[in-house]
Amino acid sequence: MRVVLGRPLVPSRLSKAFSHVGSRPSRTTLGAYVALTKPRIIELLLITTVPAMVLAADGWPNTWLVVWTVVGGTLAAGGANAINMYIDRDIDQLMERTRNRPLVTGRIAPRDALVFAIALEIAAFVVLALSSNVLAGAIAISATLFYVFVYSLWLKRTTRQNIVIGGAAGAAPVLVGWAAVTNSVSWSAVVLFLVIFLWTPPHFWALAIRHADEYRAASVPMLPVVETLSRTVRTMGWYTVAVTLVSFALIPLNDMGVVYSVAAVVLGVAFIALTFGLGRAPTTAAAMRVFTFSISYVTLLFLAVMLDVLVR
Repeated sequence: MRVVLGRPLVPSRLSKAFSHVGSRPSRTTLGAYVALTKPRIIELLLITTVPAMVLAADGWPNTWLVVWTVVGGTLAAGGANAINMYIDRDIDQLMERTRNRPLVTGRIAPRDALVFAIALEIAAFVVLALSSNVLAGAIAISATLFYVFVYSLWLKRTTRQNIVIGGAAGAAPVLVGWAAVTNSVSWSAVVLFLVIFLWTPPHFWALAIRHADEYRAASVPMLPVVETLSRTVRTMGWYTVAVTLVSFALIPLNDMGVVYSVAAVVLGVAFIALTFGLGRAPTTAAAMRVFTFSISYVTLLFLAVMLDVLVR
C-alpha cells in the first residue's frame, strides 16, 4: 500500500490547529521570548509532573512544593526548548510549521536567545534545589543536556531512532516530580518514565506523517520520511502496545485501584486500535487523529493516577 504523503485527504480543522501550533509570529518581544520556550509542549510535560508527585507522596504533597516544582520544571523545559530553537533555526526556516518561530523571523537574535535559555536553566536548578532538593534540580538539568547534546545536536539529523532515544528527555519531568517529593527515584517512578518514553514515538510520528514532506526537505530522517507509511504505522502500533503493557505494571506495583486500572485498560485499547487503524485509512487526517488522541491518552492516564491516589 502506497500513499503520497504530500497529497492526502484534506485534514480536519482540529488537525490543522495542532499541526500549525507555534506557526503564528509573535507580535511583541515578550511574546517572542515566550514562544521560544514552546509553552504548549511545557503544558504537556507538567501534566505528568504533578500526578507523579501525588503518587510519590501517596496523597496531595505540600502545595508550595508542587508550585515551586512546577515553576522549576517550567523554567528547565523552557530553557531546553529555547536552546533547541537556537540549534534548529536553519531547518526551521525550511518547514512551514516552524518558519514563523522567533529566530527565523528575526524577532530575537540567536545570541540573545541562547543567553535567555541558559539563564532559564540556571534559574531552574536554583529553584528546584532550594525548594526541594539537589537531586530534582540535577535531573532537570541532565534532561536538558541530554535533549541538547544527544537529541538536538546528534540524533535528530542522523538517525531514524532520533525521537525514540530523544524521548528520554521528555520523560524526565516525572522523575523530577518524584525526586522533589522523596529525594530518590523508585521503581514506580521508572514505570512512569517508561510510559512517557514509549508513548513519545507514536505520538510524534503521527505528527511527522502530517509533515513528512517538510522533514524530507529539511533532511531530517524522521521515520515516516525514511520508511513506508505501512511500516511506520506498524512500528507506531507496537509502541502503543508496549506503553499500554507498561502502564499496567503500575497497578500491582502501587496497589492502584479501580480508577487507574479501568483508565489504563480503556485508554490503552483505544490507543492501540486507533493507531493500527491508521494502516487501513492512511491519510494525514487520520494521522492527526492519532496525534490528538495520544495527547488525550497521556493526559487522562496521568489524571487517573492522581485521582486514584486522592480518592483512596
